[in-house]
Amino acid sequence: MLLDLEIWNIGSAQIRGAKLDELTDLIEQQGGNVYDRYNGPAISLLRIEVLGRLLIDLLSVEVIAVIDAPPQPDTFTREALELNLADFPPVEVLENAPVIGILDSGINAHPLLEGVVVGAIGVPEGLGTADEFGHGTRVAGVAAFGDLRAQLAEGGDLVCAARICSARVVNHRGGFDDHSLITNQMRDALTTLNREFGCRIFSISLADIKSAPYAGGKVGPWTATLDELARELDVLILVSAGNRMPRQGERQEESVTGYPDYLLEASNRFLEPSAALNVLTVGSIAHGNGIDQALQDAGVGIRPITGPYEPSPFTRVGPGIGGAIKPDLVDLGGTLVYDPLAGPRTGYDQPSAGILTLNHRYLEQMLRTASGTSYSTPMAAHKAAQLLGRFPEASANLLRALLVGAATVPDQAKQRLIHLDPEATRHICGNGFIGVERAVYSDDARVVLYAEDALPLDSFAVFEIPIPEPYLNQPGDRTITITLAYDPPVRHTRVDYAGVHMNYRMLRGVTLDEVVEHFRWRSRDEGAAPPIAPAKVCDMVPRPTLREKGSVQTSCVTFRRGELTHYGDTYYLVVRCESGWADFLNEQRYAVVVEIAHNAGVQIYQHVEQRVRVRPRILA
Repeated sequence: MLLDLEIWNIGSAQIRGAKLDELTDLIEQQGGNVYDRYNGPAISLLRIEVLGRLLIDLLSVEVIAVIDAPPQPDTFTREALELNLADFPPVEVLENAPVIGILDSGINAHPLLEGVVVGAIGVPEGLGTADEFGHGTRVAGVAAFGDLRAQLAEGGDLVCAARICSARVVNHRGGFDDHSLITNQMRDALTTLNREFGCRIFSISLADIKSAPYAGGKVGPWTATLDELARELDVLILVSAGNRMPRQGERQEESVTGYPDYLLEASNRFLEPSAALNVLTVGSIAHGNGIDQALQDAGVGIRPITGPYEPSPFTRVGPGIGGAIKPDLVDLGGTLVYDPLAGPRTGYDQPSAGILTLNHRYLEQMLRTASGTSYSTPMAAHKAAQLLGRFPEASANLLRALLVGAATVPDQAKQRLIHLDPEATRHICGNGFIGVERAVYSDDARVVLYAEDALPLDSFAVFEIPIPEPYLNQPGDRTITITLAYDPPVRHTRVDYAGVHMNYRMLRGVTLDEVVEHFRWRSRDEGAAPPIAPAKVCDMVPRPTLREKGSVQTSCVTFRRGELTHYGDTYYLVVRCESGWADFLNEQRYAVVVEIAHNAGVQIYQHVEQRVRVRPRILA
């Protein structure tokens, strides 16, 4: 059995080296083999081959920290990078595929984008549209095709779920235009792409690298401008959480030994505009361990930092404005691999560590790889396009609510972050990874209801949630997930950034009259509202004090034991709108999504469908 053996950091490299010598002698004396060793500033390893009896003996040696199988190598990516144009399957552009706007370094022609790019502009016009750096073309490739590695591995036609339009906002030095305000560049780019190409989804994988990591308080003009435009244009804007290389120089081994704790360092917080309120901020999780066969053969000192679906070592973290849950989502953005000679290696120079996408110089090579939240963001935008393709009239609020409501933190990430508190996990992973089928479809045991509307300020709406009989009576885990999204006006010069606030509560075991009496406005003469027993207010997680800090709010309640019949077959969702400084508003737009699921597979869809009349609508 081929294994990697790691010992505890028991002292200096000399002390650990002596211990490796002892273990080598022990293993070889007992008939095992030692093929390689690595003894660095903090990491000490052996690559060994032993039989089961010797393995049992080694597990009882106190100095040994971990014995595990060597990393499983990625054997596909390098093959994909060698593909020529004739090797690619046909590209199928979905009918009426939505348009994603890419604000970046421009876009270059590419055979796989033929018929996909609907337009390109420079903002300002003098920048032109060509992509000198390749970043914009790589981002566009992910936005159009999503997980290209998975598509090629599965075979069949390449499915393009989105068309692309590009706004080049980066100059020849890789910075923003010298003579334009970033706020004007953003406004001109978004409004032009929206007006001329009908673009309703935007992916922005840029950040102000000179800004200080966001530590709370006021945000900058760029952040506020994106929040304003999301509201004004009713568009979905996705921005990257940003990247930071974890460790360099003499501390580079800490990229392995200090993971994932260094993600929570103050210097790893968001840069502008990632804390924006009305946009979706996207962090990164790894697609795998980043090891290929060449690295596997290079020696035991080459170490993965992550496994699949664990937080990428470079992803920046929240929280957002006022402590809001941020990032909103995470998606695949690649990883890093520790190389004792070269330090942490990204997908730019180590293909197996990166996301597979398009090369801006396709005559030299059709595809290339890259790592970063720059690529997790268009990956999420691609899923948003799939959603908009199914619901072309959906508002930006509904898109946000459906995407966030369909997100969960992967089990692999939870396990890797298990030693951190739940708040820290939210700062890293936000609401989680989008299950796109969960966002788009109901099934027999899971029903998604949604509604869009506008509420006058200082008022509330009540929605009936039909709870079917099998859901109440059949044992098994049962969940209800509520997601609310709204787009308040903002002012970055104010401490209270949002001009309107909304929230929700879900009640059970009460009548509609009781709900209205409890929540309606009351004069002083009427006295206090009649109370509702705490057991009748569903205890949803996250709690209101945390989720209400954001403009997209999601929470879930799980029922695990017994029947629920004593609470009745109708629950009530109360959505409230509270005025702030935005006294010029008459009403606030919002969307709400309700998911009812029975995890034991009990069929509930038809029962709910029979009871739904007008609102909320039901996803077929």
